[in-house]
Amino acid sequence: MYDVIVIGGGPAGLQAALTIGRMHRTVLLLDSGEYRNGTVEHAHNLLTNDGRSPAELRRIARDELAAYDTVKVRGASVTAVSGALGDFSVTAAGGVERARRLVLATGMRDELPAVPGLAEQWGRRVAQCPFCHGHEFARQRVAILIEGEHSLMIERMLRPVVASALIAAPADVARVEEAGEGLALTLAGGGVEHVAGIFTAATARQRAPFAAQLGCALLPSGGVEVDPLGRTTVPGVYAGGDMAHLAAVPGPMVSLAAAIASGQLAGASAVRDEIMA
Repeated sequence: MYDVIVIGGGPAGLQAALTIGRMHRTVLLLDSGEYRNGTVEHAHNLLTNDGRSPAELRRIARDELAAYDTVKVRGASVTAVSGALGDFSVTAAGGVERARRLVLATGMRDELPAVPGLAEQWGRRVAQCPFCHGHEFARQRVAILIEGEHSLMIERMLRPVVASALIAAPADVARVEEAGEGLALTLAGGGVEHVAGIFTAATARQRAPFAAQLGCALLPSGGVEVDPLGRTTVPGVYAGGDMAHLAAVPGPMVSLAAAIASGQLAGASAVRDEIMA
């Protein structure tokens, strides 16, 4: 019986495990090896680590966790969760593990517009966050493939950064192909436009079903509802990272820094609630 099981080995889960481990509570982190930023070559907008690869950040974090005797990290995909406060069961490769509390940090998966070639460039020359990827296209031409007024907001954010922006609906583009140091967009109405990169809007879905299996409330965004201390609506279950957010905001802040902060909050709350019980 662990004090806490953390499901998810991204920044939120790793930070939650570190926070719990530093309080000498027993914690098992289960990492499926699948990450939302798995195709991203360089992480940005993260103080002291701007430009480092996400894979390297995870490696460093796991090395740090190895220094704590009460922390175990296992590469395993979870298939089911059940139980209640004081006795949760987590089924993964290798058997069933039990814990008094759970931290969910399984993240989201992105569904891109159905434009041929777009997915192959996702996380490289196709992105959705100007804060994380805008500077890399400084003084170059980009395309914004987003429906409605959201495209205008992205364009205004990028004005001081890029040379110019082509705004089009995804349906206006027949395909995207790599072309030299940039991308070629074949338009549905004919013609080809060349850009350095593309910003688009992905639809985020829960990567794992565990919050639903446990009965955690979901928000209209598809995120798991948490309170200001990272607690879900199910006692003993906490959530961090981009899979969860407060009901008062429309969605999560999708960034490594925000994920780390929420993971620390979830881990600290799990320890605090243990001693307050």
